[in-house]
Amino acid sequence: MRARGSVGDVQVPADTLISRTPEPPVLGWQQRAGAIASGCALAAGAVLVAVHDPAAAGSRFPACVFRSVTGLWCPGCGLTRATHHLLNGDVAATISLNVFTPFVLFAIVMAWWVWLRRSFGHPTRNLVDRAPRWFGPSLLALFIVYGVVRNIPIAPFSSLAP
Repeated sequence: MRARGSVGDVQVPADTLISRTPEPPVLGWQQRAGAIASGCALAAGAVLVAVHDPAAAGSRFPACVFRSVTGLWCPGCGLTRATHHLLNGDVAATISLNVFTPFVLFAIVMAWWVWLRRSFGHPTRNLVDRAPRWFGPSLLALFIVYGVVRNIPIAPFSSLAP
């Protein structure tokens, strides 16, 4: 006979009183194939950006639509060129084009890594749920402020433009 415990006035079996971490679901081959294919696409994109300079004349990369329409630098302007420089080992040029490049690339790689691990049934931490409530709005505000400040044509702000 199982030991019994009580929660309030209700008698429950003792094994239900122990909090267990649920096992991660084992997903089908489609989820694993999707994560692997996306990783291959990310790697192929990285090779493409590393080999072909986005700033070169006749580049196969499109220009920033926001910049083309408004003439202003958006917070993401320079990310492709900065990624090219980072993949070719020029960290100083990376930071001079867009200070957020390392963080954006890290977030992309980590999101893919979490997806890959989950698709194979490995438990992962959900960092989005662990982040404080103010983090998302603060990050958005930081990107907006960066987008505004990098368009001010006065030193030292003009150095933020790519």
